[in-house]
Amino acid sequence: MEQETQELRKAGLKVTHPRMRILQIFEEDGVRHLTAEDVYKKLLAHQEDIGLATVYRVLTQFEAAGILSKHNFEGGQAVYELDRGQHHDHMIDVDSGKVIEFVSEEIERLQREIAARHGYEIQDHSLVMYVRPLKAGPRK
Repeated sequence: MEQETQELRKAGLKVTHPRMRILQIFEEDGVRHLTAEDVYKKLLAHQEDIGLATVYRVLTQFEAAGILSKHNFEGGQAVYELDRGQHHDHMIDVDSGKVIEFVSEEIERLQREIAARHGYEIQDHSLVMYVRPLKAGPRK
């Protein structure tokens, strides 16, 4: 609870019950990518009296404060995840909607090389791959 309080104050946000509970959901939950509706359902499951409009408002505030990152993957709702400053990329299973995070230094290196080849330096980037499971399963 103290960690959440410090995190909110550091972001310049007043410590309120809805903010605390929503931040706790992201910090406790095993699922990293949540929609506003997912957060709202989790609050309802814990008998919290926090409305959907409040959830959207808090998520927007958290995004603006750098606590959460928002992703708008094609064909789906916006999803949010804690922004811990660790770069990673995403794969989206087009059949299930599952979001898979991955880190590949090889891909990062190639992107830097391609930018440099064209006379640029990468300032920021986002890679999202839309995937479908292999018929025979993953290769080892």
